[in-house]
Amino acid sequence: MTTTLAVVALGSNLGDREATLGSAVAALDALPESSIRAVSSWHGTVAVTLDGPDPGKPAYLNGVALLDTRLDAFQLLDGLRAIEQLHGRERHERWGDRTLDLDLIAFGELEIDSDQLQVPHPRAHERDFVLAPWLEVQPDARLAGRGAVAELLAALPPTPADEEPPA
Repeated sequence: MTTTLAVVALGSNLGDREATLGSAVAALDALPESSIRAVSSWHGTVAVTLDGPDPGKPAYLNGVALLDTRLDAFQLLDGLRAIEQLHGRERHERWGDRTLDLDLIAFGELEIDSDQLQVPHPRAHERDFVLAPWLEVQPDARLAGRGAVAELLAALPPTPADEEPPA
């Protein structure tokens, strides 16, 4: 069985975000037949809601982990959901506040469009909080069907200041 490089985006805007993200990385590394290749630094970002950026919401810490895995994409998705649940993730509203969000951004060059899983992630090319940390750990990264991550990031419009809102 071959190893596939998976790109996992991590985000948190509730609780001790940095501790939660560190624990999630350790849990990713502990998944069966999987190991962390690289983890980006954490990037502070304004919360994005269905209505757009909302500086009144708790700010996010976001990053990307590169994971070498022998799991298939659906097994990995199940593992990501289990890690989210272990960290108190509740799914009450779309794009709501969360203790932990793990998104499978890419799974090698595989393209899947099912009710359970879409890879590459359908909005990854629009999200600087995914592209910037990914580029940090994989400068030659490419998003299947979209192109070079560096070019995708450069094409994005400016975003609100990526900093913590005032306390």
